[in-house]
Amino acid sequence: MSQPFTGWEFAFLANRWQEHPLPWSYVDRVRSFLPLTRRMLDMGTGGGEFLSSFTPLPPECWATEAYLPNIPIARQRLEPLGIRVIAIENDAHLPLPDAHFDLVINRHENFYAAEVARVLMPDGRFVTQQVGELNTIDLNDFLCDQPVSRKHSYYQQALHYLREAGLDIVDSREVCVDIDFLDIGAVVFYLRAIPWQLPGFTIDRYRPRLLALHKEIQSHGKFTTKAHRYFIEAAKV
Repeated sequence: MSQPFTGWEFAFLANRWQEHPLPWSYVDRVRSFLPLTRRMLDMGTGGGEFLSSFTPLPPECWATEAYLPNIPIARQRLEPLGIRVIAIENDAHLPLPDAHFDLVINRHENFYAAEVARVLMPDGRFVTQQVGELNTIDLNDFLCDQPVSRKHSYYQQALHYLREAGLDIVDSREVCVDIDFLDIGAVVFYLRAIPWQLPGFTIDRYRPRLLALHKEIQSHGKFTTKAHRYFIEAAKV
């Protein structure tokens, strides 16, 4: 399995996994704000794939990225569009001006609620979709000798910290939907692309369980697990 992974691009998984749709559209909600937005921030832009998909963009756009290999990819894609890409080292201390953005978006990137509140203008909006603690837990359980224990609700924690930072919750939702892995190569690519899902994952370390999973997929045509997602829209008053 030598397929490279750069930016935040999952095209390799096309026709090799199936993500069942969420009951909301994060893309549509972000797009609804763009006509009235003058200053926008995309937190954790990856290779800039998601941000660059919006046209037209607001007059002033910034993007942050913490993963070093993604930064030159994001700059190559976004800077020709007039988007400023900022490398960050600490999510708790963003090198960004106070009360500067009227829209901050964040898809699957860590954030500190106090920093989000600091960089938002009064009446600004924060729109985020995040991954919950139960994400693909069935996959982890299959590959690990002992079931993974995940006790804390990331969704409830996020709501708490955003309120504590002084933001009003405008909308919030949480859901688990099916993900079907159709071959073992898709599983390996996924776990390499998202190393925090199963820390320490290597093919050699998990070879016996990967072989068992391969046989499971061959027998049933797929391996089904859960995508755990939550959506929050918050406003700075």
